[in-house]
Amino acid sequence: MSLPKITKAAILVAQNQPLEIAEIALPRTLEAGQVLVEVFYSGICGSQLGEIDGAKGPDKFLPHLLGHEGSGKVLAVGPGVRKVAAGDIVVLHWRKGPGIEAATPVYDWNGEKVNAGWVTTFNQYAVISENRLTAIPADSNIRIAPLFGCAVTTGFGVVTNDAKLQIGESVVVAGAGGIGLNIVQAAAMASAWPVIAVDLVAEKLALAKSLGATHTIDASREDVKARIREILGAQALDAFIDNTGQPSVIEMGYELAAPEGRVILVGVPRKGNTIDIYSLPLHFGKILKGSHGGDAKPERDILRYLRLYNEGRIPLKDIVTDEFSLDDINEAIARMRSGKIRGRCLIKM
Repeated sequence: MSLPKITKAAILVAQNQPLEIAEIALPRTLEAGQVLVEVFYSGICGSQLGEIDGAKGPDKFLPHLLGHEGSGKVLAVGPGVRKVAAGDIVVLHWRKGPGIEAATPVYDWNGEKVNAGWVTTFNQYAVISENRLTAIPADSNIRIAPLFGCAVTTGFGVVTNDAKLQIGESVVVAGAGGIGLNIVQAAAMASAWPVIAVDLVAEKLALAKSLGATHTIDASREDVKARIREILGAQALDAFIDNTGQPSVIEMGYELAAPEGRVILVGVPRKGNTIDIYSLPLHFGKILKGSHGGDAKPERDILRYLRLYNEGRIPLKDIVTDEFSLDDINEAIARMRSGKIRGRCLIKM
C-alpha cells in the first residue's frame, strides 16, 4: 500500500481567527517513535477553543495543528515503535501512555512550516507520538472511540482520582459540556447523592438529567448558590467540580464546599484571571485542586471504560450530539461557543 503524502487539515494560523482548511505535506520520513495514523473521527474539546482564543497567552508556535482526542488506524510506524503496528485501530489521546515520546512532526504548507504537538486530530492523516496512542479491538465503535481520548477518561478520572467521590457523598458539577456530562454519569455510577448539574443551557441540563444528575440548576434563571443550599439542606457539599474556568464560579464553589470538602478545577481560567479566596480553610482539610486530565492512565483506563461501554454501562451514544465534516469545523466551533451543541461534537474525516 502506498502511503499518503498530503493531508487536509484545519490550521490555526492566527489567534482569535477561524481555522484555515488547507492541504499540507506530511513529513517525508517517520522518525523514532513516530506513527502515521489515518484519523477517522476527532472530538472538539474546550482546550482547542482556549488555544484559538489564546487563553494561556500568546502562541509561540503558529501556524500549528490542533486536536487531542480521536480514533484512527495505524498506517505505518517509525523506528523503535513496539506498542502499535500497522493495521491497528487506535484511540488518539493527549495524556501520556507507554512507549516512545517522539520528536514532534513538522508539516509543509507551500514552503511554510506547520507545527504540531505529540498528537493532533484536526487532520485526515497525522504523525503521532507512540505514547499518545492506545490500540483497541478491531471491532470497536470508531465513532464513539474518540471520547476515550479525553472526554470519558478525564470525566471519570476527575470523579475517581481527583474528587475521590464516595458512596452517598454530594457533588456539584458546574458546566455540563462533553466532559461535564461524563463527570455527571461517573458520579452517578459512584452512587454520589445528590448529583447537581449547573449550566446556562436548558438542553444540556436535560441531557445531564438523563445521564444521572439528580438535580439541575439553570444558571441563566436561578440563584445558583441559594438553590444549591436549598437542595443540600443540612447535608454538606463534599465536592464541587468546575468545568467553566470562571473565577466567580470557582469562588462560589470554594465558599459552598464543606470544611473538608474538595474543589476540583477542570476548566482553566484565561491568563490574568485570578480567584479571590480566604485560604485559611486549606490548612484544616479543605482541598482546592487543579485536575490534569483526571490523572488518567490511557493504557489502563481506555480499555476498561471501553468494556463498560460495550456492556451498556456507559451510554456514550447520547453524549455525541453533533457531527460535522472537516470542511465545516469552524461552524462546529461557532456552535460550541454559542451553546447550541448539547454534548460532544465530532468531526468526521
